[in-house]
Amino acid sequence: MLKILGPKDPSRPFCDGVSRRNFIRIGGLGAAGLSLPNLLQLESRAGIRSSHKSVILIYLVGGPPHQDMFDLKPNAPREYAGPHRPIGTNVPGIEICELFPRMAKRMDKFALIRSVVGAQDDHDASQCYTGRNNRAEPAPAGGWPQFGSVVSKLRGAVDPATPPFVSLCYECTHGPYNEPGPGMLGVAQSSFRPLGPGRKDLTLQGITYDRLSDRMRLLESIDRFRRDADSTGQMQGMDAFARQAMGVLTSSKVAEALDLSKEDPRVVARYGTGNEKVHIDENGAPRVPQSFLVARRLVEAGARVVTVNYSKWDWHGGAKNDIFTREREDFPIFDQAMTALVDDLHERGLDKDVTVLAWGEFGRTPLINRDVGRDHWPRVAMALLAGGGMRCGQVIGATDRLGGEVESRPVTFAEVFATLYHNLGINLSSTTLVDATGRPHYLVEGGAQPIAELI
Repeated sequence: MLKILGPKDPSRPFCDGVSRRNFIRIGGLGAAGLSLPNLLQLESRAGIRSSHKSVILIYLVGGPPHQDMFDLKPNAPREYAGPHRPIGTNVPGIEICELFPRMAKRMDKFALIRSVVGAQDDHDASQCYTGRNNRAEPAPAGGWPQFGSVVSKLRGAVDPATPPFVSLCYECTHGPYNEPGPGMLGVAQSSFRPLGPGRKDLTLQGITYDRLSDRMRLLESIDRFRRDADSTGQMQGMDAFARQAMGVLTSSKVAEALDLSKEDPRVVARYGTGNEKVHIDENGAPRVPQSFLVARRLVEAGARVVTVNYSKWDWHGGAKNDIFTREREDFPIFDQAMTALVDDLHERGLDKDVTVLAWGEFGRTPLINRDVGRDHWPRVAMALLAGGGMRCGQVIGATDRLGGEVESRPVTFAEVFATLYHNLGINLSSTTLVDATGRPHYLVEGGAQPIAELI
């Protein structure tokens, strides 16, 4: 535990000559052994605060092949079906790809949606993060905010030491693959991004409490002057960042959550590992399954929303992207990481409070192309959910015999997001967000409601 050194106070020493302020430590509240998380936990048990609900949103960059993963069509012609075979799961009647054996044994802990509709027809991550189709509806001034920014605005922080919205997403060279940002909510609701060289700044580097306070007072004096002349809202956002930085710097919670050396090595091994510096495809995200574990550690530390981007699923074929070769490589790693995450949540008693969603921007074509790949297919896509107290162990929706058209129970992106908001305890009918012109907007489009089969 890192200690913030306070000044000696000869007028009010303890028996060992240490002043009261010397008991302030990063992550702790002195000799009593009561840390801020302990106090918040006691308050929660007493019913003083509402329960801490969270969402881990996993974006599968580039559009995963639904008909090769969770909606196989073994009776379709070979040019549609592909080489993989379906296997049974621990839920009678549900079959998934043979390359997901771990998930098959735990299907009762997952919910599959095979009939997601309304996808945009190009590579754009924004719909997976906002639920809004930018091609179908005009965006307000500033743009639609992503889900984590909305939750940050509406719910705020569970703990001052932990930002409500943390992004573990790696930067993609293809711009539309990246998160869309806080949009009309302004910079104050941006995600906290701990990846990269800034991670070492998450703990104090020999700075005393008094020096830290002096810096804050100086910053506040400068900001008061600038605020008088700033009408853009940017200063308000920077104030929020300064407050967030103080919370992070004076606690070890976020730094410890990011440090997997503090996790049981057996748990780390269950998730698998990947190299964050190696991008499987040049413009996608790296394949880093341990990000799923870091996401679990962050929600335990108090984050309300954690976003993750994972690998690259845009397999059109060719020498580097023969889709079935890539699937044989990627599917087992994803299978291991997802089941480790869901097992972890259940073992830790978090399965009622943490919702997990994994999906991409669209599906893939039923017909296998001449380069042994599948192309973009916005007419139907899939989503994989777990936790959140939802009724899992079921499949929602169905496609036709080729996996190209929805045959029953179409599900929109908005309905999925309505379910996420519902799981966080946010009232969709009475909650709105106001844009820069003062116009209110509902959280999801078209009056979408949570998916009834899940709640």
